[in-house]
Amino acid sequence: MEFTEWIRGRTDEQLRALVSARPELITPVPAHLEGLASRAASPSAIARVLDRLDRFTLAVVETLAVREEPLPKDALRALIAAALAADDPDDAQADDARTSGSRATGASNGKAGGKRARSADPEPALTAALDRLRELALVYGPDDALHLGPGVRKVLDDPAGLGPSATDAFRHHAPEQLTEMADDVAPGTTGTGKERLAAALTDPAGLIGSVSPEARAALDQLAWGPPTGRVPNARREVRIESARSPIEELLARGLLAATGEESVTLPREVALYLRGGRVHRGLLAVPPPLQGAARDQKLTDRTAAGQAFSFVRSVEELCERWSVEPPGVLRTGGLGVRDLKRASAELDVPEWVAALVIEVAHAAGLIAAGGGVDGEWLPTAGYDLWRVRSTADRWVTLAATWLHMDRVPGLVGDRDERDRPFNALHTDLRRSSAPGVRAATLGVLAAAPGLAPDRDAVLERLAWEQPRRRGPLRQQLTEFTLREAEQVGVTGLGALSAHGRLLTEGGDAAGALAPLLPEPVDHVLLQADLTAVAPGPLTSELNRWMTLTADVESKGGATVYRFSEQSIRRALDAGHGGEELVSMLARHSATPVPQALSYLVTDVARRHGRIRVGTASAYIRCDDPALLDQITADRRSAALRLRRLAPTVIASRSSRAALVDSLRAMGYAPVAESLDGDVIISQLENRRTEALAPARAMAPPNGLDAEVAAAAVRALRAGDAAHLSRREPADAPGGGVPRGPATATISALQEAIKQGVRVWIGYLDSQGNATSRILEPARMEGGYLTAYDETRAAVHRFALHRITGVAGL
Repeated sequence: MEFTEWIRGRTDEQLRALVSARPELITPVPAHLEGLASRAASPSAIARVLDRLDRFTLAVVETLAVREEPLPKDALRALIAAALAADDPDDAQADDARTSGSRATGASNGKAGGKRARSADPEPALTAALDRLRELALVYGPDDALHLGPGVRKVLDDPAGLGPSATDAFRHHAPEQLTEMADDVAPGTTGTGKERLAAALTDPAGLIGSVSPEARAALDQLAWGPPTGRVPNARREVRIESARSPIEELLARGLLAATGEESVTLPREVALYLRGGRVHRGLLAVPPPLQGAARDQKLTDRTAAGQAFSFVRSVEELCERWSVEPPGVLRTGGLGVRDLKRASAELDVPEWVAALVIEVAHAAGLIAAGGGVDGEWLPTAGYDLWRVRSTADRWVTLAATWLHMDRVPGLVGDRDERDRPFNALHTDLRRSSAPGVRAATLGVLAAAPGLAPDRDAVLERLAWEQPRRRGPLRQQLTEFTLREAEQVGVTGLGALSAHGRLLTEGGDAAGALAPLLPEPVDHVLLQADLTAVAPGPLTSELNRWMTLTADVESKGGATVYRFSEQSIRRALDAGHGGEELVSMLARHSATPVPQALSYLVTDVARRHGRIRVGTASAYIRCDDPALLDQITADRRSAALRLRRLAPTVIASRSSRAALVDSLRAMGYAPVAESLDGDVIISQLENRRTEALAPARAMAPPNGLDAEVAAAAVRALRAGDAAHLSRREPADAPGGGVPRGPATATISALQEAIKQGVRVWIGYLDSQGNATSRILEPARMEGGYLTAYDETRAAVHRFALHRITGVAGL
């Protein structure tokens, strides 16, 4: 059965399953089913779907790839059963090395694992795998004649560790050389040298038995793959009688084929003989069990909720601090190492956690670079919208961003191939495979509720679920995912939490998390040593106010804040008055305001703003001439180019903003004033930059919306009907698109509208190319026909003068 006809014979439900599992086949939607079949056979599409297969299903594909087609299911079952019975790969390999042509299926070694493998019936797993492969259009045909989809063999490199067949392995050899080799290994046979040699290798027992033990050992090393090796002078012609080394013995007998000047490969027929007829060394029909520590689900959820709350607060604190003191953007992009260390110290977390907080906030659109490459990292307007939402909703935004973003915070601090460090927020941190690895890793955790799997167990399970996607980077991303999921609050104590599971499944994660979060408190405990203790998580507004007015001294079960002259001045610079600060302290303190703290606030407020800075370019005004004398005598003021105009006024050529910043750096407490003498309050905490679009939610890696799949199948069916009709049109002689007089076309369309039936039309596109469409006409007015185009599954307007003709269906 031809593959295209098999595709055409699938039901609509089966086609919907196909395009849902392989959405790349309908991006864009092909014009007809023949185009769908062609796209399904393309190397890129096949490689993508093979990457999604688990180890057992991939083994079925590999087994079909190394056997002649069509292959009955019974023969396939026997080959799979032989691989399932090989419980110990090392013992199985040793047995195969001693086998002399027998079709061994794996002897028992008395191990429990081997007994379980041999007692398992491969039929259910094989049937499920074949159903899955038919659904993916990788296998087609009935059970008694299974075929691989076109192009699959070309995509599989050395399937199951087997090299090319003898015919392909010797295709680069000269005919004269092949004839000489055939005369040595198969004297008296007829045919070309390649045909005679390939026939001799179908049963290589005699050839293998005639080589030395050293040559046999070399074959055993290549038997289970990889089937290639490197030897010097591989192309040199060698006869059996003149062979001097083990490799020359094998090359002379055709047991190895030279594929280059220094490369050889083991023909597939020889490898299968050495394997005792088995395609795979060992095989598991089910994923390997997960090993780890059992966790109480309620304890897991509470632990994860605590981590989730801490992560949200860390993001909020980072944005608040960067509102006041934003770090600069490196010339090459990203965040400087010193700025990362400072953020780590301010958040009281390790540097890798600080990098995670920064990267997630950036990907969520809460922080961005302002002012171009040489600008600063500032919160965005989106941060103001995010912070007014509930804690659970804020966490869902951050966790979903982490799950779907293509940035890898775990790489921060590592070095690239040029020995350059990876900086946080740099573009080099993007890895397209990161979202898929996170989803796959959390999927493994979801398969073991109440269990905290070991790292090695997770890696082993992922290697079985996606064997073609293995590599150092994937392992590294998996380890990053396990570490970061705990920090973000998706997992607790190594096990997947209930709200983490809902996050991965698209459920109400916020609703599950909200009852587990601690209730915020609206008060602190002021102490006589100029500190305040927060007995729990503060409300968002009180937390922002305390962060502005005091410095965080320690974190833990209770946060300790310390008031100082610098922190009080920071609040005064932001526009708060001294009396307002004392009033706020009294309102939000469960204890009386200590006298020392009141005196500190009053004293700093009394001295704050005594110096006024205006525009001369700028000027300094103060009612205390002695204070101005102190400023002019300060060596640090030389760069400001000050000039005394009056006992209470100093002029400067510096700008007002630069003058204010310089005086504050010198330890004074100036305020800016307008031309009218009014005090200008700079709202430092409200510095913002343009918001960036947050990381978009990615579609499931192996799924497609049901409505989109159904619409695509309708379009494919309609397009295929038009395609077949164009081949054999009902009313268009010669096999072209429908053509006819304009009056007959208009009449036919009017009749179709009246009867409500479909018609087949010929239509000229904007380039003048004739195409065919299947339409359901709705109305005709103003020189246009409005109709439902079944070929494209959408309503379109068609210019009447471009319709070449109409035919019935």
